[in-house]
Amino acid sequence: MTPPLLICEDLRVHFPVRAGVLLRQTGAVRAVDGVSLDIAPGETLGLVGESGCGKSTLGKAIVRLLTPTSGTILFNGSDITRASQRSLRPQRRDIQMIFQDPAESLDPRMSVRAIIEEPYIIHGIGTRGQRVQWVNELLDRVGLPASSAERYSFEFSGGQRQRIGIARALALKPKLIICDEPVSALDVSVQSQILNLLVELQQDFGLSYLFIAHDLSVVKHVSDRVAVMYLGKIVELASADAIYQNPRHAYTQALLSAIPSHDPKERREKILLEGDVPSPIDPPAGSAFGHRMNHPRYAETIGMDLSLREISPQHWVAADPCCVSAGDWEKLRSAAGIA
Repeated sequence: MTPPLLICEDLRVHFPVRAGVLLRQTGAVRAVDGVSLDIAPGETLGLVGESGCGKSTLGKAIVRLLTPTSGTILFNGSDITRASQRSLRPQRRDIQMIFQDPAESLDPRMSVRAIIEEPYIIHGIGTRGQRVQWVNELLDRVGLPASSAERYSFEFSGGQRQRIGIARALALKPKLIICDEPVSALDVSVQSQILNLLVELQQDFGLSYLFIAHDLSVVKHVSDRVAVMYLGKIVELASADAIYQNPRHAYTQALLSAIPSHDPKERREKILLEGDVPSPIDPPAGSAFGHRMNHPRYAETIGMDLSLREISPQHWVAADPCCVSAGDWEKLRSAAGIA
């Protein structure tokens, strides 16, 4: 069996909260709070959840734009969790990122050629003539004419700017690309074009994706497996088919119920979430989703191990009596030896 390309184990990213004249730390924002996942070569793992649940923070930690507070990141067999910037440089060729807002991630003072050529220059790859040829080939591969290279990013539409961002991410022939909501800032008519492009590039180059989004209908189009994130934790992880056809966690069921139907005659029951998302500065002691829903079994989850457990083959769900059916809780409870 081929080993995973990426493994995250109990990954945590906490941001200190400081107050007072001396700016002493009074708490921490637990943006990512114990996430474990893996991505196989050539696989797309979709990561979904509400805004503010920690998805983008997790992606930035994996590419080491943020330093994890604790946990482990193994990429291609190497531990990069706390590697220095110098030792990370060779690894950065294999891990790239496509950002959510192409207008913000592309320098408006640089020509498109300079933007895409920059990774080659930083890593000392190729001659000037070779880099000119490579940039033209990348632009053609993402559906832009070679003449685009002499223009500036602000001269393009949102979809075209995202194509430039994709070309830049492809420049060093990476193995893994973190796609941080790459279509959420685009018109609906353009989203499908970018998604289809990403699928084609994956097939051509054997890429692996961590595809971050809050729209489950978008994730379904591109993902092999889907991880559902809530308040810094993964609450359900399974194949895309299993998540969409048989969701086991109450939060996943609520997210799926909010997807608009293409059939105007279909009557789908919508699950309205009550309460507010708990603060990541002061999260509940027990089930975060059970606390939000004021579930009658919340009190018994305080101090309970709510980590993921396998409810069916390759389908993992948080062992949380507030968030799974009575039948599923009995399975999880007996499998974990919970009294």
